[in-house]
Amino acid sequence: MTDDQPRPTSQRDSRTGRSAAAARIQQQNRWVEEQLRVAMERGDFDDLPGAGKPIEGLGESHDPDWWLKKLVERERIAVLPLTVQLRKEDAELDDRLDRIAYEAEVRRVLTDFNERVVAARYRSPEGPPLITMPRDVDATVAAWAERRAARRAERAAAAPPPEPPRRWWRRKRS
Repeated sequence: MTDDQPRPTSQRDSRTGRSAAAARIQQQNRWVEEQLRVAMERGDFDDLPGAGKPIEGLGESHDPDWWLKKLVERERIAVLPLTVQLRKEDAELDDRLDRIAYEAEVRRVLTDFNERVVAARYRSPEGPPLITMPRDVDATVAAWAERRAARRAERAAAAPPPEPPRRWWRRKRS
């Protein structure tokens, strides 16, 4: 089949000779342009941040990962080697565990952490050496339970004593 012969499966418009898909794309382009025109008339694009200012980095060398670098900068994402990530997570693990209310969830988090530490030991080193060791789950859960009990006792000591309940049949009459 040659290029100038129409394909039997595609529908062609008898007036223009274009395929139906091309006509739909043309209509879609018109629809998008109309939506933009209406939005501009409404003022939806007025007072956008950076309006009237030059575009940052325009004219500098082209970097294909510019959007990724801007995302990391804007969202303050720290991209660390796995060994450093695990070391940081180990330092913050007790605080993370203290926000958990159930022992089963504490055990799940510890098991996940230990599995990642062991998996990192079998990988080729990327960055500084891995000095983080897996945690003893039972000892860490016991320490979590002690800290939890101490926090509860502290809250109970700081709370005012409860008022005796007022009975409706012992109301004061004025």
